Amino acid sequence: MTRGTTQKGWAMTEQQERLAREREEIASRVASFKATQEKFERAREAYYVATLSNAWDGFHRPPFWT
Repeated sequence: MTRGTTQKGWAMTEQQERLAREREEIASRVASFKATQEKFERAREAYYVATLSNAWDGFHRPPFWT
């Protein structure tokens, strides 16, 4: 093998490692984003239960004066 071939092989390994690190970072960011979205969804559901469902329950109750 020539010296250029060895360096090229080494550079490809370095490039593959860099790409693997980038993929790991992307996967980490996607997981973090998904967790944040799930947290927001739970907060919306809690808001609905605490606020809007009570309003709808009151809507279906008979009026106070009857």
